[in-house]
Amino acid sequence: MSIYAPLNLRVATPRIELLGATDDLLESLAPLVAAGKATADPPPWDDPSAFYEPDPDIRVQQWLRAVWRSRGTVRPDAWRLTFVVVVDGEPVGQQDLTGNDFDDFGTVESTSWVSTDHRRRGIGSEMRSAILHLAFEGLGAAEAHSEGAFDNAGSNGVSERLGYERNGTAWATHRGTPVLGQRWLLSREAWQTRRRDDITMTGVAECRRALGIALRGVGG
Repeated sequence: MSIYAPLNLRVATPRIELLGATDDLLESLAPLVAAGKATADPPPWDDPSAFYEPDPDIRVQQWLRAVWRSRGTVRPDAWRLTFVVVVDGEPVGQQDLTGNDFDDFGTVESTSWVSTDHRRRGIGSEMRSAILHLAFEGLGAAEAHSEGAFDNAGSNGVSERLGYERNGTAWATHRGTPVLGQRWLLSREAWQTRRRDDITMTGVAECRRALGIALRGVGG
């Protein structure tokens, strides 16, 4: 158990676990980052991204610093939670949940990656389902947002399958190249029509206190 409550979060489905990204878990995930298994072709990440760094050692250091910086953002209006995705005891990816202006609007955004060795197995959908359960049931979110380049069939397919609605477009640069992305939105009401009863969470109430989120009537 960590004295920093967000690191004690656990969200589990029958197939995967999302575990608060402790340094031990990050260390176990680092070989995948070093091996370049966090990215894809076409590249999915907006510039700048540590995953585009060609030197594996520098890539890992930049990635770790970005995760550690997110731990220091713990205001009710702006926070980021990072999880290591575990399948059958093996770390296979990363799932993040960000709340910007959360205290005013209750909006969250999810980002993630799965190792190239574990794609096309439905893990991405399972990760997203788990993080949405935490967002809506655990933290009381009103809306969840996501975004994927038009040619990112995997990310956009997950959003569509889970009931998101198209929500306009946005430009980004991927390795210096302008890329048009599809924005997605999932309302709390739409999520409730598809919510699952096989996802469990632990450590949520303590995490809410650490983030300064004070809500009544939300599961702990």
